[in-house]
Amino acid sequence: MSSPISTYSPDLAVPADKRVFGARDLFSLWFSLGIGLMVLQTGALLAPGLGLAHSLLAILLGTAVGVLLLAAVGVIGSDTGLSSMAALKLSLGRRGASLPALLNLLQLVGWGSFEIIVMRDAASLLGSRAFSEGSLLANPLLWTLFFGALATLLAVSGPLTFVRQILRKWGIWLLLAACLWLTWNLFARADLAALWAQAGDGSMPFAVGFDIAIAMPLSWLPLIADYSRFGKRAKSVFGGTALGFFIGNFWLMSLGVAYTLAFASSGEVNALLLALAGAGLGIPLLLILLDESENAFADIHSAAVSSGVLLRLKVEHLALAIGVLCTLIACLAPLAQYQNFLLLIGSVFAPLFGVVLVDHFILRRRSGQNPASALRWPALLAWLGGVSTYHLLANLYPDIGATLPSLVLAGLLQWLLGRAFSYRQETARA
Repeated sequence: MSSPISTYSPDLAVPADKRVFGARDLFSLWFSLGIGLMVLQTGALLAPGLGLAHSLLAILLGTAVGVLLLAAVGVIGSDTGLSSMAALKLSLGRRGASLPALLNLLQLVGWGSFEIIVMRDAASLLGSRAFSEGSLLANPLLWTLFFGALATLLAVSGPLTFVRQILRKWGIWLLLAACLWLTWNLFARADLAALWAQAGDGSMPFAVGFDIAIAMPLSWLPLIADYSRFGKRAKSVFGGTALGFFIGNFWLMSLGVAYTLAFASSGEVNALLLALAGAGLGIPLLLILLDESENAFADIHSAAVSSGVLLRLKVEHLALAIGVLCTLIACLAPLAQYQNFLLLIGSVFAPLFGVVLVDHFILRRRSGQNPASALRWPALLAWLGGVSTYHLLANLYPDIGATLPSLVLAGLLQWLLGRAFSYRQETARA
């Protein structure tokens, strides 16, 4: 009897007969992961400074560029059959991948905790509106424990069970219904022509809005191969991922902008959640709230895979421990402004995957061979150059953006240094 997929070592390639995800599976997964309360709230960040028209343009451009990069990194998983952090060893060396694996573990624990906090706040709000402030169903601690346990259970079960038994069969249809209802409610109640003509207050440069929008798909770069390694074909992985995440992320982030400007512009705490709770008796918000547990599942499962690369323990045991940790953090930490958190993720992982993409597709030509060295210094130097460029541009020239320039520069450095290093090796052997 074959082992469940969740028990495979993150360091080992998934066998060919276990790569069962097609385009429909990956579309369902990434459409779901592109939807969530945090996506709505990220759209709300753009609304005051950019207004509706410029916010939608920033979301369109940022999401389009982001999903192309995300899907390209997904192809690396299907090419190699390796998890994200294991595949990094091909570019950075066996030991060089330890640092991004540790950073990925830390940021995924943070994301998992944030997801549980967002779900808790929304569920508590719905409970207080449906019953009363002091009722059991409005208790934040109860909802923290509930959503923490749900996300942990999904993470322990693994991606195959989740995608094929839950999401693909019925989960995606409920999400589509929720998104359609929220869209209909917006068109029925809001004066969209007036909102479109209303300019933003200028508190956010357009380039920063673009960086925030692109940070949403790029935040998934360090874990996409954990799921695309189960893909049958590279073409299906690329198409299903790009289309699914683009539709879900653009749709929900745009709704976050529009609902904020139309119904939640007072600046009141939880104003956006209150506006969403008023649509369709709160049922669409409830469905999206349940979908948020899928995002937490992905964070916890991939954190376990990343830590499995470092600790060489079973993924399901690590997922259980990390799920408990995220739940404890959610019990103790308040929901803070996470705009800087999104940008910090972009500063580290966007340049890293500029290096990885150039190394995989250009220098190694999609080869899955392991590097001979423990550290590949050219790749590490290119990564450092990209991160330095990101922070230099973000601090000194915020109006031009930092994410894409740092990714492109890191990729260019990887191409130049990788070619030069390979040439020196060939000369030495000759």
